[in-house]
Amino acid sequence: MAAGEKAGPGGATVALPGTCGELAQGTLDGTPCLVSCPIERYSVAEVYVREGAGWKAPPDVPKTVVALRACLAQLGRKDVGGRLRIQSELPRGRGYASSTADIGAALYALGLALQRPLIPVEVARLAVGVEPSDSTLFPGLALWDHRSGSFFQDLGPAPRLTVVVLDPGGEVDTIAFNQIDHREELRRLAPMHREAFGLLVEGLKRGDLRAVGEAATLSARAHRAILPNPLLEPALSLAKEMGALGVCRAHSGTLLGILLDVDEDILPDVLARVADRLRGSAAVFASPLVGGGPRLLRETNALCERVRQR
Repeated sequence: MAAGEKAGPGGATVALPGTCGELAQGTLDGTPCLVSCPIERYSVAEVYVREGAGWKAPPDVPKTVVALRACLAQLGRKDVGGRLRIQSELPRGRGYASSTADIGAALYALGLALQRPLIPVEVARLAVGVEPSDSTLFPGLALWDHRSGSFFQDLGPAPRLTVVVLDPGGEVDTIAFNQIDHREELRRLAPMHREAFGLLVEGLKRGDLRAVGEAATLSARAHRAILPNPLLEPALSLAKEMGALGVCRAHSGTLLGILLDVDEDILPDVLARVADRLRGSAAVFASPLVGGGPRLLRETNALCERVRQR
């Protein structure tokens, strides 16, 4: 969706991708930040606006409604209400960035419905006003202060690689997790975080997929001190055996991903091998790494139909 593109009048439908956790997460000079790992699974928000009315919305997305109201207040449009519908391919609490996808898709759709498109920085700052948010709010890949929104760095388009997602189920209470004081661990891990971010930024700049995988693996290993994941060691062993680029993980969830540079025609064999080795301890599927940012949809769009069927 182009920054100036409009939809309406009165309504818009926007999709925003979820993630397989992060390519890197930690601190830089004491500031928490991350680079999300966006995948080809989405939340879709349909927003219709009208004057002088409250909001009709699903009961399970209260934070999204808070973000919409904050946006309207910022735009001087408190008199506007409407209807919000969310459809999602993203389970909650595992590291798919489902909440960010809901909020971001809804905010972008609201701007289009009002004929006042929002730029990514506006959406991102509104989102972090509600809760820590992923860098999928920005097009491509981005390094982002996910807690206070003090800065972001555009890292360019997503490189062509495949993420084999390992989903063991379960859930991390992200609200409770984000309230834990991890400052001491973060101070101790700061050199590893700086190395991981540096490898990732330079790897993306040079198109060096091995460096991207090395950065993600370093970040995943470092985070064991804050949130252990029993599937990490099996994933690392599998990645080594397969000659994979590396391993990524959700830093406040249960997901892991194996990063591969492979042709699509061998993916079924790869997935079968991974599933066999994990022996039912995780659901396994493959997705391309994709860029973040909004996708403006039409009602007949194939993505809309796919999400509705999940």
